[in-house]
Amino acid sequence: MKVVVDRAIPFLQGVLEPFAEVEYIDGNRFTPEVVRDADALIIRTRTRCNRELLEGSNVQFIATATIGFDHIDLDYCQAHNITVSTSAGCNARGVLQWVSAALAMLAQRENFHPHERTLGIVGVGNVGKLVKEYAEAWGFRTICSDPPREEREHLGFVSLEEVLRSADIVTLHTPLNSLTHHLINDDNNTLLRSGATLINASRGECVATSATRRNDLTYITDVWENEPNIDCEYLAKSLIATPHIAGYSAQGKANASAMAVQALARHFSLPLTAWQPAEVEVVTPKMISWEEMCATIEQHCNLAAESNALRSNPEQFEHLRNNYHYREEYF
Repeated sequence: MKVVVDRAIPFLQGVLEPFAEVEYIDGNRFTPEVVRDADALIIRTRTRCNRELLEGSNVQFIATATIGFDHIDLDYCQAHNITVSTSAGCNARGVLQWVSAALAMLAQRENFHPHERTLGIVGVGNVGKLVKEYAEAWGFRTICSDPPREEREHLGFVSLEEVLRSADIVTLHTPLNSLTHHLINDDNNTLLRSGATLINASRGECVATSATRRNDLTYITDVWENEPNIDCEYLAKSLIATPHIAGYSAQGKANASAMAVQALARHFSLPLTAWQPAEVEVVTPKMISWEEMCATIEQHCNLAAESNALRSNPEQFEHLRNNYHYREEYF
């Protein structure tokens, strides 16, 4: 059995070698020639798994060590009996802590207390529900939009338009698909009140870059259209600007690697179905007060320093992302 692995996925060196031939390459260097004789791929978002890559190959299993799967042609995979596994939920607390750091920085800049702001949460899945839980505990009023969940569960969520009209801060936590591509666009961005803040830690293409030209909004941005070739005007406008690392906690990365290996092990009947990286400490989730979070978050997630690094070298987006020092989760 042969497995081709994105070399940027941590903790995997030596894990599969007792059971398979393993080749490690850069995520943007997966080619039809490389994958032709592979039985399985372990990838990130930088590898597009579609007909062009997979046709004529032996690939029967793809694990993506990411929560999203918009880089995988699921219809093609289904038609060709290729099993796809994601790592949904792996880095939810990492993203929560990035958003928390952003809220703390914004509150310091604008001198507000949580009870003075309405937080709009668009997408209430693994990440969004954690943001909602912590934000409400800290005193924010929350208003949520998630049409698929609302249709299934009747939770009282509202439309995207209502969130945009009502919220002081809007944070996006949606997958990228045909419904969420340019979810924020030139038409509906006019609904945001002057002085509002737009946070995007979901997918870059969920926000049309052209919709970020308003000068009376605050932008907090981790994901960008056309990564790694990001728009420098949007970068300059963003109060916080990071290179797609919101979920880059050590625990989130360990979870993603473990989920990928375990799924591959189940598919090929390998004795790794309970494997976990030994290098990373497991953190027990806990609630934390707004005051304690604000006092401690910078030492765990220094968004000002990360933003300065990206603004100084936007052409180094991919290098900054791939060489990011994974932060430790602590709540």
